[in-house]
Amino acid sequence: MQVLLLLAAVGLCGAQYNSNTQAGRTSIVHLFEWRWADIALECERYLAPNGFGGVQVSPPNENIVITNPFRPWWERYQPISYKLCTRSGNEDEFRDMVTRCNNVGVYIYVDAVVNHMCGAAGGSGTHSTCGSYFDAGNENFPAVPYSGWDFNDGRCYTSNGEIQNYGDIYQVIDLGSEPITGSEYFGNGRVTEFKYGAKLGTVIRKWDGEKMAYLKNWGEGWGFVPSDRALVFVDNHDNQRGHGAGGASILTFWDARLYKMAVGFMLAHPYGFTRVMSSYRWTRNFVNGQDANDWIGPPSNSDGSTKSVTINADTTCGNDWVCEHRWRQIRNMVIFRNVADGQPFSNWWDNGSNQVAFGRGNKGFIVFNNDDWYMNVNLQTGLPAGTYCDVISGQKEGNACTGKQVYVSGDGTANFQISNTDEDPFVAIHVDAKL
Repeated sequence: MQVLLLLAAVGLCGAQYNSNTQAGRTSIVHLFEWRWADIALECERYLAPNGFGGVQVSPPNENIVITNPFRPWWERYQPISYKLCTRSGNEDEFRDMVTRCNNVGVYIYVDAVVNHMCGAAGGSGTHSTCGSYFDAGNENFPAVPYSGWDFNDGRCYTSNGEIQNYGDIYQVIDLGSEPITGSEYFGNGRVTEFKYGAKLGTVIRKWDGEKMAYLKNWGEGWGFVPSDRALVFVDNHDNQRGHGAGGASILTFWDARLYKMAVGFMLAHPYGFTRVMSSYRWTRNFVNGQDANDWIGPPSNSDGSTKSVTINADTTCGNDWVCEHRWRQIRNMVIFRNVADGQPFSNWWDNGSNQVAFGRGNKGFIVFNNDDWYMNVNLQTGLPAGTYCDVISGQKEGNACTGKQVYVSGDGTANFQISNTDEDPFVAIHVDAKL
C-alpha cells in the first residue's frame, strides 16, 4: 500500500511551483470534455463553495469531426484551426465561462494543443467543428492559415512514416502521425493564439505538446503570453487519460476503494500542485475482437452533441457523467488540503505492510488500512486535543458529525480502528472538522 499510494501521488500531481490560484485554494479539477456552459455553472454552484482553485478544460480550438469511431475523446487533439468552437461550445460561451468562473475565484487552465495539426488520416473537407476546410494529407489548413511549407516532414523513420508502436519512445517523440510545425510562420501563429487566449481571460494556460516527451526548442514559446496574465504547465494528454480521463469511471467496489485512497493520499501530501480528474461513464466495448475503450467519447446525443451535466437530488451527476470531484471523500480531501496548506509533512507511521499514516503539522492527519485484517492502533496525530469528525466517512454539520468520530487526547495521540471491509478503509481529520 505504501508503494502504491506513493506512486499514485507522484503520478497525479506535478512539481512544486506557484499555481497562481487564489490564496487558500490548492487544487484544480479537470472537467474532461465538459461543455463551457456546464463548467460555468459548476464553478458557481460547487467548485468555489468547496475550495477548488481552478478548472482544466478540454482543448477549445476547432478540431476534426471523427465519425468512425463515433466522436472519440481524442478528436479534440486533432486541431484544424485556432477558432474557438468545439463540441464544448462556441467563443461566446467560452468567454462567459471564463468570466463567471473568474468572478468566483476559480481560474481556467486551457489545454492548448501545441506543435501539430490533425493527422493525415483525417483526409480533406469541412468535417470540422467550425466547418473550416482542410486537407490534412497535403498539410493545408487555410483557416490558420498553414501550408506544407510550415511543417517538418520525415521525422518518424517507420515504413509508412507514422507511429506503429506507442511503446517506442523515439516514434512517439517524433510524432509520426501528426505533422510537426516548426517554421517562423508557425511561431507567429502561436504568438497570436496564445495572446488571444490571454485576452479571453484564461489567466493560467496549460500547454499540451500532444505526445511529445520533451519540448525540444519550444522553451522560448513560454514568453508568448505576458507572465502577469498566464502561467504555462507542461503535460501530456496520454498521461491525463491515465489519471482517469476518457471515462475511467466504471469501477468495481475494490477499484473505487483504491482510487479514493490514492487521491486521498495525493491531496493529503504536501508535494506538488494537485489536479483531480472528473470524467464520464463507459462500458467495456469490443470491436472486431479488439478492446475499443480508447474510442469512447463524452456522453452524447445522436447528432454527436455533448450531453449536459445534470445534477441529481443527492448531488451526484446524471446523464452518464460520473463527476468524481463531487464524491464526498474527494471533495472533503480537497478541503483537507486547503486547511493544511503550508503545514509540514509530519508523524509518519507504517506497520511495515499496507497500513500507513501521516500528518500535516498541527492541522491534519490521515490513516490508511489496505491490509487484509482489522486495524486498531494508537498514533501521534500532532493535533490539538478534542473530538474530530472523520471527513471520509462523513462530514461536520454544525456541531454534529455524520460519520465516525476520533478523539485526540491531550498528548496528541488518538486511537484509530479501521476495518479491512469498510467501503472506505481510511480516516482523515483536520482542525476545521473539530466538533
